[in-house]
This record gives sequence, structure tokens and C-alpha cells, in this order.
Amino acid sequence: MGLLFCLLATLSTYIILGYVNPVSGKSAFNTSKVNESRSITMSYPTQESEFSSHDNFEVSQSSAQLKLYGALRSRAAIVQWYLEELGVPYKYILLDMKAGEHKQPEYLSINPMGKVPAIVDGDFKLWESGAILVYLANKYGETPSSLEEQSEILQWVLFANATLGLELFWDDRREKETSSLLKPLNELLTDKPFLLGDNLSVADIAVGSYLAYAKILVNLDLKEYPAIADYVMRLSQRPAFRETIGNR
Repeated sequence: MGLLFCLLATLSTYIILGYVNPVSGKSAFNTSKVNESRSITMSYPTQESEFSSHDNFEVSQSSAQLKLYGALRSRAAIVQWYLEELGVPYKYILLDMKAGEHKQPEYLSINPMGKVPAIVDGDFKLWESGAILVYLANKYGETPSSLEEQSEILQWVLFANATLGLELFWDDRREKETSSLLKPLNELLTDKPFLLGDNLSVADIAVGSYLAYAKILVNLDLKEYPAIADYVMRLSQRPAFRETIGNR
């Protein structure tokens, strides 16, 4: 319990809520922060990995542009979705996991666990999708005015990674736990378009991505949860979603 309290206390100080107009799909995040980093244009991944040579890796490390490291069918798409919503310039570096590029010393210096996603933002390195979402919200979004609001956002990010993701994608758990999770979630979404109200936040990126993936990967049936079905449809129609998760 002490460790969990420390984790919550530490992470809660890094949470920031980002806002997007739910009708137009245009970002209403704190663009003054974003525009400071727009000197480098966005680049998109190709099948050729940046780790194909040591020289390429050195060039990557010298760039000030935010770099997102991912792989095919990985949670890097969740982070990429949020970056698109925020309008943050970034470079997506696709690792060849079959070739073991995630186990090479160059990448292990970024994430010693050898997993994706991970980011490099200037001299700062961070891994774990939930932690990355929190960091991006803190740096490029808008800060809630109270610790309670910050903690509510953290609650949803942790719920997505620690609870919802496990229950939806493990066959034995999905059969037992889906109803107990989706019924209350459906009720929460009945009278509001997003988890925290009228505007998209990082909480929706975290939770919505798992719900969308569950529909795609395990054919999750949402006919008994109409509010969730509408919520997933609403998210999937956003341009940033279509460019990332919806494009997989």
C-alpha cells in the first residue's frame, strides 16, 4: 500500500487535462506550449527502422524533435493518437521486433526493459504507455486547478492500463468481468460525451483506446452497452484516431 500511495502521489503531480472541441474535432489544448516546438515538421514511420545502422541512431539522438518508438500492433498507437490530438510534432520510429531491434544496446539505453512504446523528448527518456500519456498531458495540455481533478485523471489512466486492459484481453477474465466493468462505465457515459464531461481528455485516450481495440481484436459485443458503443463511435470518428489506431 505504501508503494501504491507513493506512485499515486508522484504521478498525480504530473497530470494535466487536455481539451478538444467534441464537435469540430479541433484541438483546444494549450497551443502556446505546442507551438513552441513546431520548428520541426512531423515525420511518419516506414518499414525501415532507424536502428538499421548505428549512424542513423546517432542522428536520431541529436535531434530535438520528440521521438516515439513503437512496433506493429503495439500500444505505441495509443500514444501516437494523443500526440495527434495535441498537435505535437514528433517522429515515429518503427522497431523490427522480429529482428530483435528492441533488444539492441541503443534501444535498451532508452528502455532497459526492451519494450515499446517509449519516447525521447530532448534529453528525457520515458517508457510505459500510461506514464507517457501523463507526461504529454502535463507538458502540452492544461493543468487542472485542483489535486482532486488531477487525481481523477490519473484514476482513469491507471484503470485503463491496470484493470480494463487486463479484463478485456484475457479470455478467462473477459467472460467473468466484462459485465461488472462495462455496466457502470455505460451508466457514466449515458449523460455525457466524454469521461470527464463535454471535452476530450487524456482519460478518454487511455480508456477509449482499449475499448476500440477490444472491438477490433476480440470482437467485443457492445449491444448491451449503448452509451459505450456511442462513445467508441464518437472517438473513432475523430481525425486523430483515424490517422493512428483506426489506420492499423
